[in-house]
Amino acid sequence: MIDDCVHCGFCLPTCPTYQLWGEEMDSPRGRIYLMDLAERGEIGLDGPFTEHIDACLGCMACVTSCPSGVRYNRLLEATRPQIERNVRRTWPDRLFRDAIFALFPYRRRLRAAAVLGVAYRKMRVPRLLARTGIARRLPARMRAAEELLPPVRLRDAFAALPRRTGPPGTAAPRRRVAMLSGCVQDVFFHQANLATIRVLAAEGCEVLVPRAQGCCGALGLHAGREPHAAARAKRTIETFGDLPVDHIVVNVAGCGSSMKEYADLLADDPEWAERARRFSAKVRDVTELLAELLDEDGPAAPRHPIRARVAYHDACHLRHAQGIREQPRAVLRSIPELELVDLPEAEICCGSAGIYNLVQPEAAAELGRRKADNIRAVRPDALVTANPGCLLQVGRYLGDELPLIHPVELLDAAIRGVDIPHGPPPAQGAAVSRKSSSR
Repeated sequence: MIDDCVHCGFCLPTCPTYQLWGEEMDSPRGRIYLMDLAERGEIGLDGPFTEHIDACLGCMACVTSCPSGVRYNRLLEATRPQIERNVRRTWPDRLFRDAIFALFPYRRRLRAAAVLGVAYRKMRVPRLLARTGIARRLPARMRAAEELLPPVRLRDAFAALPRRTGPPGTAAPRRRVAMLSGCVQDVFFHQANLATIRVLAAEGCEVLVPRAQGCCGALGLHAGREPHAAARAKRTIETFGDLPVDHIVVNVAGCGSSMKEYADLLADDPEWAERARRFSAKVRDVTELLAELLDEDGPAAPRHPIRARVAYHDACHLRHAQGIREQPRAVLRSIPELELVDLPEAEICCGSAGIYNLVQPEAAAELGRRKADNIRAVRPDALVTANPGCLLQVGRYLGDELPLIHPVELLDAAIRGVDIPHGPPPAQGAAVSRKSSSR
């Protein structure tokens, strides 16, 4: 796959780090050149090699733009585990990365963190840190973690999703699906999960939510922690694999991308390879499934008009990794009177990229500010995007300027005839009404 790259440069305008720094070794073709040198033993894995690979967001915009069909994602996913196995990181770096993976894949620990986060905000510690200037003196990684801490309603963080939800009335379901509730998604974006269930049921689906599910392994896979990812992939397959469902629905772009790659992740495991292939074939992003249903029979549930100008931000693992670009737009355009607008530089990552905004905070901050400026440029009433990391990253730089929500939350509002929700952060300004006129 390394030899497939002809170094044409079509990837350069879409690569976030090349756009930031203009360094050849921080472009896809430059990193492929480094991989080639390392494979031939001409350079070691430590030092500059690891620095340039770590600086990559893994956004896969280069895969979409490459005319030669180079699978840079496969190259990156083969390279990062080699770094994790063979390069000894500094102890602060190891400690920080280990802390991330000791928290985020575990829902109970996230709920405990949510309680601490609520107490942290109620005690007005963020305001104290800002007023005293301490916040500016914090290490960049700690400052990023503090600023990305999402406001959360504890009743949402501890709420359980219904185990089974059927379509209204007595009609036979159009589809029977099982839903991944996620880790960060279910604790910090529980309302998006509820909206997903309501929308799928309204569109004629029976929705199952297995209680025993856990982390799907997406963060580990994208960070090169292959054993972590493989173990959680197997557990997810065990949880969902034998359910009598047509599809396994995911409303998180990064999770869906990883679950569709289980067949590749477990390809060399004879006990799991075929099970993983069958599992991955069933995985659908929620907008992907909703678009299929629209194409087949049209909407089952009437939509109320939403008179608002809404910007759509493509999550990288939806647009580039899964190739899902038109389906979310088609689903949103099924809402009467909604004005849907695209963003300038839509192909450029917002800087979230899994754990990237925590481990590479300076680059992520530049990209986050750039994305926020592009959002402001189109003057929307709300922003929708299909990944919790994107919502947190963009929210860090937009604050309370406008509602930031998942696409299914907007569709849910249209079906129920309610105002555009504000998402997880408590509403601090006037809600955008579906009766208000757009700018």
